[in-house]
Amino acid sequence: MRRAMAVFVTRRIPAEGLRVLAEAGGCRVQQWDSEEPVPRPQLLAGVAGKQGLLCLLSDRIDREVLDAAGPSLKVISTMSVGFDHLALDEIKKRGIRVGYTPDVLTDATAELSVALLLATCRRLPEAIEQVKNGGWTTWKPLWMCGYGLSNSTVGIIGLGRIGQAVARRLKPFGVKNFLYTGSHPKPESAAEFQAKFVPLTRLAEESDFVVVTCALTPDTQGMCNKDFFSRMKKTSVFINTSRGAVVNQEDLYDALVSGQIAAAGLDVTTPEPLPTDHPLLSLKNCVILPHVGSATYATRATMSVLAADNLLAGLRGERMPHELLL
Repeated sequence: MRRAMAVFVTRRIPAEGLRVLAEAGGCRVQQWDSEEPVPRPQLLAGVAGKQGLLCLLSDRIDREVLDAAGPSLKVISTMSVGFDHLALDEIKKRGIRVGYTPDVLTDATAELSVALLLATCRRLPEAIEQVKNGGWTTWKPLWMCGYGLSNSTVGIIGLGRIGQAVARRLKPFGVKNFLYTGSHPKPESAAEFQAKFVPLTRLAEESDFVVVTCALTPDTQGMCNKDFFSRMKKTSVFINTSRGAVVNQEDLYDALVSGQIAAAGLDVTTPEPLPTDHPLLSLKNCVILPHVGSATYATRATMSVLAADNLLAGLRGERMPHELLL
């Protein structure tokens, strides 16, 4: 970075990441300094003539944005492990390098997945509400009963880093069997949990708990649909901490209302945020969180530093700590 490189940051990010950019020297930072996403006109104006762009999962970086940036744009660094918000074909065509932040949010997301699973299967939000509204009267043998993990079968859709980290945390709960599905078997990864690779249909039929931790791809979009839910046990619990679009939400709603499945816990939805009048929010057996999988102070700080390091390395023409090879 011999001459000053102009960079646009699309949101207020943790101070640790901004500090890396500020201390780099030769880096002129323009930032949309708000907790809320940058409006489209300001995004298009902000990227114009910039060499670097540091963006978030909620920023749609498409041809219009790339055209607005112009030929000066050399590097896009996203503060996320997912990259389905980036028009990768168009980015590749223009020779732009892309950095992302895998690994660093694995543990936080796995912890949240387990927390959501426990909150859903043991009906914790419902129970808290009963305490607050006077529904708690006396001890009753069948009141507020849920489903436990001991001796259960857990099916994991996508045994990547996060899927493995979830299995690692669930194993001490006394889970009897782990099943997994994905584009191909991963015997080395599965060995630690004696996890069995099965087709999606069999995973649906045999699992007491289904945890979705796969990436969103054309193959996984809408994968958890009416057919999938109809194969699940009536006592099974469905958890999604991957991407909202992996699930057909209308089909999930029908499965929950009809008692086809017992409960669902979602940290991701379509759209995000979910409208407050969405039918899923009316259900007691559906726990919905506002996409907080990686939301620990330490994880978000680490993500921001990695995003900044990726951006600077790209601008210098060096090897990025984590580059998405297009």
